[in-house]
Amino acid sequence: MEADRARSLLADERLRIERELARLARSDGEPQDEDLDAGDQATDLFQDELDESRERDLRQQLEAVERAEARLEAGTYGLSIESGLPIPDERLEVRPTAELTVEEERARGE
Repeated sequence: MEADRARSLLADERLRIERELARLARSDGEPQDEDLDAGDQATDLFQDELDESRERDLRQQLEAVERAEARLEAGTYGLSIESGLPIPDERLEVRPTAELTVEEERARGE
């Protein structure tokens, strides 16, 4: 994959993640109503836990973008971090942060 195309894909992925993190941060600042009944409080607690899980996932995705950007700068982007085999461009188009070939990922059970 050409470096410019990889940079563009990674920039788009970073922007998507950062926007979602910002959206979660905005919704986190909403005031809580102290007069909620137990059912509403349970719903709020569930949503808070869901948001925290989503934030952790997004932060992990952002770390994957950063690792991919580092590989791009090092000249190893598009190569498996496990075997050094090329990762097909089609896979990188769909998942620009891919670190393994499809076969390697399947073998890991991920």
